[in-house]
Amino acid sequence: MRVLITGGAGYIGTELTRLLDQNPNVSEIIIFDNLSRNNYNIFLHSGIKRGKVRFIKGEILDSRVLKQIVQNVDVVYHLAARVSTPLSNESSHLFEQVNHWGTAELVYATEESNVKRFIYLSSASIYGANNNEINIDTIPDPKSFYGISKYRGEKHVERLINKMNTYIVRSSNVYGYGISMRFDAVINRFMFDASFIGKISVYGNGSQRRSFVHIEKAANILANLVNSNLKSGTYNLVDKVMSIMEISEHIKNLYPKLEMIFINQHLQMRELIVKRDERLMKLLTAPNLSFDDELKIFMEKFRNSSAM
Repeated sequence: MRVLITGGAGYIGTELTRLLDQNPNVSEIIIFDNLSRNNYNIFLHSGIKRGKVRFIKGEILDSRVLKQIVQNVDVVYHLAARVSTPLSNESSHLFEQVNHWGTAELVYATEESNVKRFIYLSSASIYGANNNEINIDTIPDPKSFYGISKYRGEKHVERLINKMNTYIVRSSNVYGYGISMRFDAVINRFMFDASFIGKISVYGNGSQRRSFVHIEKAANILANLVNSNLKSGTYNLVDKVMSIMEISEHIKNLYPKLEMIFINQHLQMRELIVKRDERLMKLLTAPNLSFDDELKIFMEKFRNSSAM
């Protein structure tokens, strides 16, 4: 089968590409990415060979190119997105253009193709902030421009459900060492700062809880969706819920001399507690490591990557 991955050069896309490259049932992988994050590690350090994997640089709003590409693919992974950052609410136009209308353009192109399976990586941000546990039946209430744009993208993808195998996967915060990793994610940033600076900064009182999934588990589940019998629909990609202080304590156990600085400690930060979706987790075939073991691997990767 032939697979298209939009945003395939990103954090999750790189790991997903590596897994699909090992799948003998996948004959070709097309990575479609605009390289907006200026991260070229998939080309330099991923170990992916030319041949089975092909790269196309382009914009998700380019409907003409999208129509040409999807005509000859069987599976579409839509990962391309303007991701959330601390300044996300100051760039509403970009979120709307890429996450909402970019998804719409891809769906329009897919509707006119022979694609058999469509997998859209959405975000748990569509639920908004909530102190109560959220499950797949919770009504979305996005608060950020990022969450709003991802939810609007979902609405376009829903049109495909009656036409092909379609999966909307609402991902929690992804963390863990990866070839094209992001450092604006809290656990990744903490591990970098702990490893190379010896100091981490905790915003608020640290009691805020968030939902997380390790990059290896996220990529593994997504890769297994390529030929899964899972019913079309919407799923939450979540492995664990932890508070920022819990995470900090686990990291401090690895780095006993770690300095922790609290910023605006009097503030209670927003929470997002999403229940683990066992329907999706049944697809997991990667090792189910403990959080401490995941962090130890992370630490060793940093140690082996630098002489500092």
